[in-house]
Amino acid sequence: MSSSETGDVTGTKDKHYNLIWYIEACLNNALRMETYIQDAERDNDTEVAELFRKAQADSRKGAELGKELLRTRLGS
Repeated sequence: MSSSETGDVTGTKDKHYNLIWYIEACLNNALRMETYIQDAERDNDTEVAELFRKAQADSRKGAELGKELLRTRLGS
């Protein structure tokens, strides 16, 4: 089996599929981190809450970068 998926397995040969998947994964992770932040705050664990806030910010940034790249590519 090839290590590069070209749409044969998924039936999705759209070259933007991986980028769209990445954006969704980043956004899902940002949502998940919100739950983890709340859990850590409930336990008064500021160190862990801060770690999850940073992870959430990174996920949001990744999603924004991905969306900008997708906008550029779809516009051309």
